Amino acid sequence: MLINSDHSCLLVVDIQEKLISGIHQSEKFIENCQWLIKVAQLFDIPVMASEQYPRGVGPTVAPLRELIPEDCIQDKLIFSCADSPECLEMIEQQKRKQIVIVGMESHVCVLQTALRLNELGKEVFVVADAISSRDPLDIELAIARMSKAGIHIVSREMVAFEWLRGSGAPQFKTFSKEFLQ
Repeated sequence: MLINSDHSCLLVVDIQEKLISGIHQSEKFIENCQWLIKVAQLFDIPVMASEQYPRGVGPTVAPLRELIPEDCIQDKLIFSCADSPECLEMIEQQKRKQIVIVGMESHVCVLQTALRLNELGKEVFVVADAISSRDPLDIELAIARMSKAGIHIVSREMVAFEWLRGSGAPQFKTFSKEFLQ
């Protein structure tokens, strides 16, 4: 199945200030997430974010927070966004069956969110080059587990080109000029 721009939304999971310094390849990870958020905006794809215990762990990192509307950021205390009533409500309000996920940590909040959303009947796509953890082994294990559970593992360019569908799309010129360098 392809990712459809009319049926998908982007969920940014727990990319927060006080944790980011310990995250594997954090600068590249943030750049990849920024890239995909901006592509989502080009296609008018809803973008939401979660924050795990922001009073203790801080808000979403500034480069991403400035791209996401404040009313589309939901705090939570439960690792899975699907098990947090407030986060799940935010997701359900989008009325989209496909959920594209970026975030951290791969083996905790991303994994649990993806598995639970899949159990709830959503089509879940986890962006492998836009998730991270402190330990690269945890990223690898999370991807393997999610894949085995039926979660679609994709790259950010796969997502973008599936949203785009073809060079005749009205966004193609802007996309190729601003995002393919």
